[in-house]
Amino acid sequence: MTVVGPFGLSVRDQALEADVQAGMAAVEEGLLAATKSEVPFITGAAQHLVRAGGKRFRPLLVMLAAQFGDPYAPGVVPSAVVVELTHLATLYHDDVMDEAEVRRGVDSANSRWGNSVAVLTGDFLFARASHILADLGPEAVRIQAEAFERLVTGQILETAGPRDGRDPVEHYLDVLSGKTGSLMAVACRFGAMMSGADETVVDVLTQYGERLGVAFQLADDVLDIASDSHESGKTPGTDLREGIATLPVLHLRERAERLGLPEDLALCALLDSDLTDDTRHAEALAGLRVHPALEQARRDTIRYAEDARAALAPLPECGARASLMELCDAVVHRAG
Repeated sequence: MTVVGPFGLSVRDQALEADVQAGMAAVEEGLLAATKSEVPFITGAAQHLVRAGGKRFRPLLVMLAAQFGDPYAPGVVPSAVVVELTHLATLYHDDVMDEAEVRRGVDSANSRWGNSVAVLTGDFLFARASHILADLGPEAVRIQAEAFERLVTGQILETAGPRDGRDPVEHYLDVLSGKTGSLMAVACRFGAMMSGADETVVDVLTQYGERLGVAFQLADDVLDIASDSHESGKTPGTDLREGIATLPVLHLRERAERLGLPEDLALCALLDSDLTDDTRHAEALAGLRVHPALEQARRDTIRYAEDARAALAPLPECGARASLMELCDAVVHRAG
C-alpha cells in the first residue's frame, strides 16, 4: 500500500497514485516558481513556508477532484497552485494577528523578520496567485474572489464575535465555513471544473470541500489544545493566549452557564484572565485537556467529517471517491 499526501492517505489504485504524485510534484514546482522574485530577500521570505513543508491538503483536493474529468487538463495544476498560494498568504497574515512564533515547525515569518515583512510577504503571495488566476479565465477569477471575500468575512466575524442573542457555537461554525471551508470548497471546485467534469459533479465536490473544511478546522481546534508543538508544528494554545474562543472553549462556557458546576466556572474564570502569563496559560491548557468539552468538540469534528462523506454519495465508485472518503477518516484521526 502506498502513501500519498497528508495524514498518511493511502491510494490503492496505481494509476490514481501516479496521477496524484505527478500532480503534487508539479504543484511543488509551481509554488517555487511563483514565489521567486528578482529580489533575493523577497524570495527567501516568500519561500519560507513553502520550503517548511506542510500538508498541501488543498492541492491534494484539487488533484483528486480532477479525477472526475481529465486530470491532465492544463488548468488543474495552476489552479492548485493558486489555492495553496492563497492559503499560504493567509498564514503569514494569521501569524501576525496571533503573534505566533512557530509555524510548520520553523520560526514564523513575523518572528524572523517582523510584522511588516510578514504582512507584505502575504500580500506578495496574493499578487502572485492573482497573476496565475488571470490566465485561468474570468469564471475562475470570480470564484476565487467570492471565496476570498467569504474567507476574510469569516476572519472578521471571528474577531467581532456573535451579535447579541446569537448562539456562540452556531456563530463559530459559520465563521469556520467562511475562513476555512470556503477555500477547501474552491479547491474541490477548481479541480473538477478545470478537468471538465459534469456540473453536477462540480457541485457535489464543492459541498464536500466545504464540509470537510469545517471538520478540518475543528480538528485543528482540538489539536491546538490537545497536542504538543512537535505534533502540530505550532505553539499549543495559541488561540487561548490570544483570547480566541474555539469550539472546546465555547462548549465549556455553555456547560458552565447551564450546569453552574464550580470547577467549570473556575476554568472559565481562568480563561478570562491574562493568559499571556505562562503559568496561567499552562494551567488553562491542562484544564481543557481533561475537560468533557474537548471530547464534545471531537464529536463535532466527527459529525462534520461524516457530513462530508455523505456528500460524496452521488459520485460513481472509483479510486478518487474512495480517497476522498478516506480523507474524512484522516481528519477525524487528527483530532484523536
